[in-house]
Amino acid sequence: MPRFDPHPERRPAVVTGASSGIGAATARALADAGHPVVLAARRAERLDALAEEITHNGGEAVALVLDLADPAAIDAFADKADVLGQPDVLICNAGEVVPMTALDADPDAFAQSVHVNLLGAQRLVSRLGPAMRTQGHGDLVFVTSDVVVRQRTHMAAYVAAKSGLEGLARAMQMELEGSGVRVGMVRPGPASTEQGTTWSEETINRVLPFWTLWGHLRHHGALLPDHVAAAIVAMVSAPKGSHLTLIEVQPEAPVTPQRSLLP
Repeated sequence: MPRFDPHPERRPAVVTGASSGIGAATARALADAGHPVVLAARRAERLDALAEEITHNGGEAVALVLDLADPAAIDAFADKADVLGQPDVLICNAGEVVPMTALDADPDAFAQSVHVNLLGAQRLVSRLGPAMRTQGHGDLVFVTSDVVVRQRTHMAAYVAAKSGLEGLARAMQMELEGSGVRVGMVRPGPASTEQGTTWSEETINRVLPFWTLWGHLRHHGALLPDHVAAAIVAMVSAPKGSHLTLIEVQPEAPVTPQRSLLP
């Protein structure tokens, strides 16, 4: 039987989508918790600036460009991902939200969105996960979305991809049970990040009435990236012997004068 340490002190982490939003906040939080962090995203300048910031604050970080829409780029990234040591934590956070409806979406654009949000994550996990299984410990975390359980119009490809991502994670949880590798999902609700900021004002004004119709806009609260990052760190920091399989994080509603919707 191979010998391994079930409680390694040094746990290198890989964070995809680390150039902004939830990914950047998670990278900072993991570095503050003592993890060496590999920062992965397409925007090299932002990654370099974040790596410099983390290093300046006493952490350990390197930036590696990663395009999840490009299988060759994923394979090239995976070959270098052990630059700070064998990854023991992988945070699959990268994603994009493109407005499209199920029937009217261009099939190629739909496929591209699914590739970034689902297939790219699977390919990266297939490259980095087996070593965790061999060493007998590790955490694989998928950042999904509450659109999996509260589907929204005009987000057909994103809904399909994130639903598939949770299905993938559930299957992996069963397959890796007893291996020492934990698979978890962090499912954020509405968040204030750069996702969706490329939508035109015209698109937003057209879509919001549909979301209101289906009850998705109950209040004006929104998650900050740090809120989701805290949940991710809690998941990977859970003591061995416990397994946080799913954390859903929702924004708290602003406090109302009556303090409650109930009489």
